[in-house]
Amino acid sequence: MYKYELHEDGTFSDLGLQATTESPSYLSFSADKKQLIAANKKDPYQGTITAFEISADSLKFNNEMFSGGMNPCFLTTNADNQILVANYGSGTLTHLQLKDDGFLSTKIDVKKHTGKGSTSRQEGPHAHSAYYIPNSEDIVAVDLGTNGLWFYTLNKSTNKLVPHPEKTLVMAEGAGPRHLTFHPNNKWIYVLNELNNTVTKIERLTDGGYEIKESTTSLPEGYTEKAYAADIHISTDGKFLYASNRGPNTIAIFKVDANTGELTTMGFEPTKGETPRNFSLSPDDNFLVVAHRNSDNLTSFKRDATTGLLTFVDDIKAPTPSCILFE
Repeated sequence: MYKYELHEDGTFSDLGLQATTESPSYLSFSADKKQLIAANKKDPYQGTITAFEISADSLKFNNEMFSGGMNPCFLTTNADNQILVANYGSGTLTHLQLKDDGFLSTKIDVKKHTGKGSTSRQEGPHAHSAYYIPNSEDIVAVDLGTNGLWFYTLNKSTNKLVPHPEKTLVMAEGAGPRHLTFHPNNKWIYVLNELNNTVTKIERLTDGGYEIKESTTSLPEGYTEKAYAADIHISTDGKFLYASNRGPNTIAIFKVDANTGELTTMGFEPTKGETPRNFSLSPDDNFLVVAHRNSDNLTSFKRDATTGLLTFVDDIKAPTPSCILFE
């Protein structure tokens, strides 16, 4: 795991190697940002989760736990230092706790998804991401293999996930949902579908349910080459949505209608690298940084807060980057 500095002008400095762990695929901070948690793929063996204590110039290993499945590709932490892990290879969702001392609890809860979709990539469950839904007791897991969203709540007395199959949402045939992002008004959720390269709007209903609305392509009109949508984020003000496309290697830029949540395509910015698996907006929303897994580089773009458009700023080498996390 490497650390970089993004300067006020959008240029990079390489601050060097911080720690090593086997095949890290995704990162998250503890609530107070004193610990860093990493998901480690460790193919073909069972994946692990590692907790590190953050110091000024390095990461100190605390402990490691099994991830509850194969190929953990996503994790997230909430304000109570509870952790969700999506295990792609085994189609499982794992819940565990980061304790007050910065060590991972040895007790984990694992839920196995079932079913399949209609494409060769959907022969069985492949949990790809999971989220604590804002202003809600719900948890949502995004499963590319079963082509749907799975909903849970957390039983606080048992510390176990309780599934809510009545809320399950099935996406369009062959869509292959991968990641999602929440609009800051808490009315809309935007799901990025990897296999059909679309963004689908989900509306949160007043009765606590969810309803699938319209979908918008993440590709230019007439594009016919191979493409696999990867990551999605929304600006803090909720005015612009961004999605990365592997294949064409672009960031799709959308304007969000403030009244309806519908998306209007504003453009496609080349990312200046191969396979933009992950990207992130800077905390002040002034910049967007892209991680290119197959060209070993990060690129930065200045973001226009009025138009949402991006302007290339800088490029720096980074070994096989798969996740960007701002301090």
